[in-house]
Amino acid sequence: MKLWLLRHGEAEPQARSDAARELTRHGRKEVLHSAAHLVGRPLTTILASPYVRAQQTAQLVRETLGFAAPIVTVPWLTPDGDLAEALRYLDAQGDQELLLVTHQPLVGELASLLLHGHRQEPVPMKTASLAELDGEFALAGSMWLTSLRHS
Repeated sequence: MKLWLLRHGEAEPQARSDAARELTRHGRKEVLHSAAHLVGRPLTTILASPYVRAQQTAQLVRETLGFAAPIVTVPWLTPDGDLAEALRYLDAQGDQELLLVTHQPLVGELASLLLHGHRQEPVPMKTASLAELDGEFALAGSMWLTSLRHS
């Protein structure tokens, strides 16, 4: 399995709720820079948090790649999402190439869990950072970090 973890681009500092925050112009540029690293990759699925900034990030990536399938929105990709649910979902996916568009602290903790078997060493993910993880299975401690790009 190849797993790409993308933190959303820079978002406006305030909105009526955290979930409603939109990408800034700079955030869109960051996302496009990160999306360029995914061109030519055989992605099977793009999953995204329901938060506006993650949806906008996923849509920019989808358009950049010419990805035909719809974005799959899942509730466990929110900032404080359920890591156990994420692992259960990923474990059921088999040998696919997935992109998850999400937030801190979830993205750093999920990467740490997959790499180290615990979440005490979160992977540093700035806005629009893109992590590439590889492994036979998406289980705690069973994947390795192939690359980490900060936009």
